[in-house]
Amino acid sequence: MSKTADIRLPDPSRWKALAFIALAQLMVVLDATIVNIALPHAQTALGISDANKQWVITAYALAFGGLLLFGGRIADLWGRKRTFVVGLIGFALASALGGAAQNQGMLFGSRALQGVFGALLAPAALSLLAVMFTDAKERAKAFGIYGAIAGGGGAVGLILGGFLTQTLNWRWTFFVNIPFAIIAAAGAYFVIREPSGSRNRASLDIPGVVLSALGLVSLVYGFTRAESAGWSDGLTIGMFVASGVLLLSFALTESRVKSPLLPLRVVLDRNRGGVYLSLGLAVIAMFGLFLFLTYYLQVVRGYSPIRTGFAFLPMIAGMITGSTQIGARLMTRVPARKLMGPGFLVAAVGMLLLTQLEIGSSYAGLILPAQLLLGLGMGTAFMPAMSLATHGVEPRDSGVASAMVNTSQQVGGAIGTALLNTIAASAATAYASSHAALGAKNPELLKLQSMVHGFTGAIWWAVGILVVASAIAVTFINAGRPSVGPVGGGSGSGDTEGVEDEFKIPVVAH
Repeated sequence: MSKTADIRLPDPSRWKALAFIALAQLMVVLDATIVNIALPHAQTALGISDANKQWVITAYALAFGGLLLFGGRIADLWGRKRTFVVGLIGFALASALGGAAQNQGMLFGSRALQGVFGALLAPAALSLLAVMFTDAKERAKAFGIYGAIAGGGGAVGLILGGFLTQTLNWRWTFFVNIPFAIIAAAGAYFVIREPSGSRNRASLDIPGVVLSALGLVSLVYGFTRAESAGWSDGLTIGMFVASGVLLLSFALTESRVKSPLLPLRVVLDRNRGGVYLSLGLAVIAMFGLFLFLTYYLQVVRGYSPIRTGFAFLPMIAGMITGSTQIGARLMTRVPARKLMGPGFLVAAVGMLLLTQLEIGSSYAGLILPAQLLLGLGMGTAFMPAMSLATHGVEPRDSGVASAMVNTSQQVGGAIGTALLNTIAASAATAYASSHAALGAKNPELLKLQSMVHGFTGAIWWAVGILVVASAIAVTFINAGRPSVGPVGGGSGSGDTEGVEDEFKIPVVAH
């Protein structure tokens, strides 16, 4: 039986809402890099050992990565606005606890709490955009802004982290989150009006929550441990085996329960599956770039933290341009794959330039143009990816669909940090062994040359990963350009696999 679908007028306050959603997203992305800058100072102040310092990063990554799917489901159940505000308040309180930490236990605990509330906040923010912006052109602009912040915020974090650490102290890298969170939460409470009838009030899938959380925690910790203990370490291998068993059990459970945590229709659609996979691969390359360029600029070239942060500004400018001026303008005119595929290839060209790094490489002649290409390519690709990841899903599934975007990025980041850092370390060791004669004459020069050789060796892998991401985007994604006018969740499952114009949502509900 069919009936004419109810087409709601757009929320008049949606652009104000976008400002507060973007502010919250900026806070989360900033936090990921700002803490890295402050870590050496926090380690000294609190007497954290070298063996335990990784837990400042790992505690957050495990909680955030493990609970993202749960956070997305809670957003669908509670309502996205409520989940968004709760996530912001909790993140602010956890940040205050971290800034006031008197010992390593307090600091590690605060980072885990930040991860818990971040797992509520991140999918709620993205799914709010998905349900509030229903016009194709407006949706493109909104996701362009969101994508630019998601891509460039990390580099802004390097600048802000360096400034706060050098001019004040490391505690302010936590305290700075509080005003961001208060402003975003107050604005969201008064401005955001979530569309009615879009909640998923089905009972919570407890087995799915437990299996997904344990499986993702095991996966993220496995890669994190591999970076420090090696790939052949017994616990590292055990974590990967446990992750495989748990995630396979999770998939089997989701295919059988009445109200799954992650409906398989969300990930089995070829377009969304292609987005999750290609985006995860691209983030592997991006995390490697931030890691290696930060070390290159500070250790090899002697840049201060603040100067290093400013050195990343061309990439931010490229991402903003790619997202808002290329991706957003072309998204309603060409299919997503024709933006994502070339976008990742342009980024690969930028990464290819960085394989030519040497100790004395010119910033203006090599690093700057490489960053511009990387930023333009990633910005152009990320914007349609963010939008397509939640397109065509039922409104009641938008939270978990958004959570899958964050999950692919989080897992990609963990893999990128561990895999590329391991490759770089192995290449550096091999170079040092084969140039032992130079080490006898000038050990410091050999150390730097080995480090740069390791970076370029790993960057070659990043180039290949971006090429694969481009191939996946072109092969898997077959959605046509979005139609001009209202868009939203489709009828039925919303999984119109193989339909060339998937963005054209029918106005007949079954």
